[in-house]
Amino acid sequence: MDYGASANEIIKNVGNKENIAKLIHCSTRLRFTLVNYDKANLDALKKIDGVLGVVIASGQCQVIVGNAVVEMFDAINAKIGIINNVKKAGDAPKQKWYEIFLDFLIGIFQPLVPAIAGAGVLKSLMILFSSLGWISETNSTYQIFIFIGSAPLYFLPLLVAITTAQKLNVNVLVSVSIASVLVYPDLITLLTKGTKLFGLSVTNITYSSQVFPAILAILLYAFLEKYVTKYCPKPVRIFLVPLICMAITVPATLLFLGPIGYIIGTWITASILFLFNHLGWVATGLLAGILPLMVATGMHKALIPYGVATMTATGRELLYLPASLAHNLSEAGTCFGVAVRTKNEKMRAIAISAAISALFGITEPALYGVALQHKRALGSVMISSAITGSIVGILGIKAFALVGPGIASMTMYVDKSNAKNFLFAWLCLVIALVLSFVLTLIFWKDDVVESVENNSTVDDVKLEVPINGTVVPLTEVNDSTFSSGVLGEGIAIKPKDGTLFAPAKAEVIMTYETGHAIGLKTQDGSEILIHIGLDTVKLNGKYFNVKVKEHQMVEPGETLIEFDLDKIVAENFDPTVMMVITNKGVANNIELPALA
Repeated sequence: MDYGASANEIIKNVGNKENIAKLIHCSTRLRFTLVNYDKANLDALKKIDGVLGVVIASGQCQVIVGNAVVEMFDAINAKIGIINNVKKAGDAPKQKWYEIFLDFLIGIFQPLVPAIAGAGVLKSLMILFSSLGWISETNSTYQIFIFIGSAPLYFLPLLVAITTAQKLNVNVLVSVSIASVLVYPDLITLLTKGTKLFGLSVTNITYSSQVFPAILAILLYAFLEKYVTKYCPKPVRIFLVPLICMAITVPATLLFLGPIGYIIGTWITASILFLFNHLGWVATGLLAGILPLMVATGMHKALIPYGVATMTATGRELLYLPASLAHNLSEAGTCFGVAVRTKNEKMRAIAISAAISALFGITEPALYGVALQHKRALGSVMISSAITGSIVGILGIKAFALVGPGIASMTMYVDKSNAKNFLFAWLCLVIALVLSFVLTLIFWKDDVVESVENNSTVDDVKLEVPINGTVVPLTEVNDSTFSSGVLGEGIAIKPKDGTLFAPAKAEVIMTYETGHAIGLKTQDGSEILIHIGLDTVKLNGKYFNVKVKEHQMVEPGETLIEFDLDKIVAENFDPTVMMVITNKGVANNIELPALA
């Protein structure tokens, strides 16, 4: 892959450097914070070599590139250099309260995974070596490596303090200093004996391996830092601000926030155990079956806080990670099946690469590159995941390290007290791999692609006006992105009502969470973007009701979106509707509606 060329195209289609406020990456996605999200050309981004998918979620434009994320990130950074647009950010679609809360939790827990996962697998390897008789538990080398594997979990309050401080943009070292009090040896001894603070009894809680007490503590510190800094004289801020904040935060945590955080963690663990004890293998099977959809929407990240809390509280996890074993290997088996069955060389190459990634626990290349593009492949994955997940639940498989299940991380299922757990995990790995492979061999069919050798044989495409109103030139739109024609030629309509219709027979290729725009592909392959209003993405879906789904075929005049025109205008948004041909197909001519 030419990362430089792909990087250029990505930069161009997120609105160029001046539209990028911030760029970070996770294990598979480039996460752009943009100045103006309407300038991101999602359809064009999806077609770039190396890009598996694009979503706008959690206040970010997320470009999914899979295993090559580091190389692509470096290539883009080399071209954009230092970004000075941070203060301009803020035009992202407004998030609902639960989206903000979920984004906050994910921002705290996601960065913890590499340390916890690496340490957990290392610890499980040592336990496996001990079980096989390769090393004695009394051996000092064994003990030191066990310490290495245990340390991140024991000092989890400190790690959580770091990620929480980074998320809240407060002093990291002061935050760690606050959390370190919770694991200070002398304090632990004092709590064990029983002690009081300001005449109030301090609850005896072991804070090592706890996450929520530290989160609550840093939340309070962030609030205090903001207001103490505001009123503190500048010459003494360097010591007085942390002094006051620490003197208030630590006692408040020991007396109130710590016990509350401890109870929260206990409730989460108890809830999942209750679910598993009452639904058992059904819960594991259902979760495994819907994991492809959860990963596609990013909702699987919501399970990370639960996983961390359960792992630290009980030392094991018996729902999410076992279900992920079924899902991850089903993705791999399906991709291997596609590679065998398909006659499309490009699809075969994608499938083989994605299968190998899924074998090692990274499923997004398989999901976005194969499964979500083909319903038969997705069906094979979901059926295999659900069946294997149910078997996983029946066998009662437990995970002992918080890492994505795959060939290289199977030691995460080593149970010191139950050797069968490891063997059963390998059995389910094989079942998922073989079952999904066989299902794909049975159900897979290559997409039928009609070859057009002579463009003149294709009928002209005529686009109807997609909404009742007055048709005006695109150049009259009060937004240079549209009026300049950078997105393509088209028309604008001053709407008289709030019902958007299909302008031609087409496939819905893109719907937006905010409901303010839709992408269509006509029978000749032309791609049409219809955008309702200017800056209406800021309404975050309010007043919009999308009536169709992606990949649905629509007929001319079929309702696509209904919106409340009066309320949009009342909130001072320009309601002009733009219809733009973003990519021409093979038709000789695309006839646009006549101007008024």
